[in-house]
Amino acid sequence: MMTGLRIAIVLAGFAALILAVVPFQYLFLKTGSALKDRLPRFFHRILARLLGFRVHVHGKMTRDRPLLLASNHISWSDIVVLSTVGDVSFIAKTQVRDWPFFGSLAVLQRSVFVERERRGKTGKQASEIATRLAAGDVMVLFAEGTTSDGNRVLPFKSSLFGAASAAIREAGVETVTVQPVAIAYTRLHGMPMGRYLRPVASWPGDVELLPHLKGILKEGAIDVDIRFGEPVVIRSDSDRKALARTMEKRVRAMLQTSLMGRQVESEE
Repeated sequence: MMTGLRIAIVLAGFAALILAVVPFQYLFLKTGSALKDRLPRFFHRILARLLGFRVHVHGKMTRDRPLLLASNHISWSDIVVLSTVGDVSFIAKTQVRDWPFFGSLAVLQRSVFVERERRGKTGKQASEIATRLAAGDVMVLFAEGTTSDGNRVLPFKSSLFGAASAAIREAGVETVTVQPVAIAYTRLHGMPMGRYLRPVASWPGDVELLPHLKGILKEGAIDVDIRFGEPVVIRSDSDRKALARTMEKRVRAMLQTSLMGRQVESEE
């Protein structure tokens, strides 16, 4: 009974939030207002509360620009929780555009949609991301290319890290900053999740979106750690594969720090 009531309240709140915010975002996008970058953070902060996420931030997003954030990826909710801490846009796979509700929100947040499977488009996609970086937009790259179980970091794919170098070549900027970010779902109703409860928050690709969203609504009160690591400044001659390896190691260490509750150093 209480579960059904909670879901009804959250859905009503979500509908009210959509009606209150989305028309303004359409207007800001049409007019080019600077508020088009700020309104999503306001929206996602309220949405995170409705869904029951309690976000704990460790470290700070660097103020250096252009900035590419390299993050691990656990669930659709990563977009919600990361959007609460900064004015960011996402580099997302094209399928995200077709998700119920969240696909439209991704468009309104000016996401760049990429086809990771089509290597022939990598250069063009990197160029589009480079243009956004050079314009000062903070772009988030989920570098694993898929979602994990939340207990580990999968190998980072290096292809879209080339966008950072492309921004230097094509837009005339001297350097681009790349900062590692780790997302960790750590507690459920104040109790440590552990390896076996973390699937409550994690969203593997073979699970439908709406059933997983319903599970989140039923549970609520999920604590999330977001850790910002030491940024790396790259130049035109930087090696994207080496950069991907460095980011992967730093994100892995930060994830383990959150999950284990003690400092874990990066194996660089």
